[in-house]
Amino acid sequence: MSIIRSERTAAGLLLGAAALGLLLANTPVGPALLDLQHAHLGAGPVDLSIGHWISDGLLAVFFFIVAVELKHELVAGELNTVQKAIHPAIAAVAGVAVPALIYVGFTAGTGYAVGWPIPTATDIAFALGVLAVFGRGLPNRLRVFLLALAVLDDLIAIVIIAVFFTQDPNLLELLLAAVAVTAFGLLSRLLRGRMRLPIGVLMVLLALLAWWLVLDSGVHATIAGVALGLVMARRPGGRVAHALEPWSNGLILPLFAFSAALVVIPGVSPAELRPSFWGIVVALPVGKLVGITLGGWLGSFTRSKAERARIPLTGLITIGALGGIGFTVSLLMNELAFSGDALARSEGTLAVLLGSAIAIVVSGVLVSLLARRYRRLHPRPVVARSPS
Repeated sequence: MSIIRSERTAAGLLLGAAALGLLLANTPVGPALLDLQHAHLGAGPVDLSIGHWISDGLLAVFFFIVAVELKHELVAGELNTVQKAIHPAIAAVAGVAVPALIYVGFTAGTGYAVGWPIPTATDIAFALGVLAVFGRGLPNRLRVFLLALAVLDDLIAIVIIAVFFTQDPNLLELLLAAVAVTAFGLLSRLLRGRMRLPIGVLMVLLALLAWWLVLDSGVHATIAGVALGLVMARRPGGRVAHALEPWSNGLILPLFAFSAALVVIPGVSPAELRPSFWGIVVALPVGKLVGITLGGWLGSFTRSKAERARIPLTGLITIGALGGIGFTVSLLMNELAFSGDALARSEGTLAVLLGSAIAIVVSGVLVSLLARRYRRLHPRPVVARSPS
């Protein structure tokens, strides 16, 4: 299981699954896979297509893990004080605002401006994976800053999903979901030393009830995963998230990437692609790099001069390039933004994959160059071996 927990492995599985989905969608088996994706499973109030079971059901588990990690950082990690959080927070906000503005600049007046949230998200697993692959010798503070920034980025994405992709929610069902979530959180505080089976079973039932109520209310069901992760007691939450991490890295995220990338490449010339396509392709790698670098530079003035030097401008630029990798949440945003326009959704998926691929290449080069420079300036001491 330890290999599946690896950031390098998670990034590789995510990329491989997306590439396989895009490849198979454009082969003779593509129509059969698309039919399978749209086939329905379940009955009554939980009659969903397989694609929606993946994006609304399984992905809620991923967001639960994200919420547990966010809570840890807010309570005991790198975001547990305003002084610690302010620098990555400014970088995260700028890293959302600049890509959104670039996208709107491409799509203003075209009817596709609704897709502005798509290029605003950073994929934590993928960004950390690229850093792990190419960043040998880099100081851990760069990883910590990237992690803090990406966690805050995910928090902003959660708010965007809850606010901008919810229409006429059923308030009674949301109230009942809040009751179920509260009961889940209270029960989790009884799991002090070890997992107690009756309490665990009851918590699973409450989690499923909360998920269904949120789904049926009109709010995207992944918000249920976020709420459950935030209210769960920190220690048992950490244990559950640790147990779920291999399933998320090895199955849930690759399955979502595969499903989201099942897109038939349109047979059109580049000039015929929609403004939303070009907005995403440019805003992800360029907008995130510019926004995070600018926000990180401005935010550095909230720190002392000595602390400011710990993450130089070259480090901020590298982190900004890593922030342009927007696989998971960007693909989800694309599905939500263009849910009623299949062609725009297909082009959006291709744009997310292309924009993220550009960011992977650029960030891989920058991380490698920065790591080489650090290794040259801070060589590791050679340990002399005693004669045998």
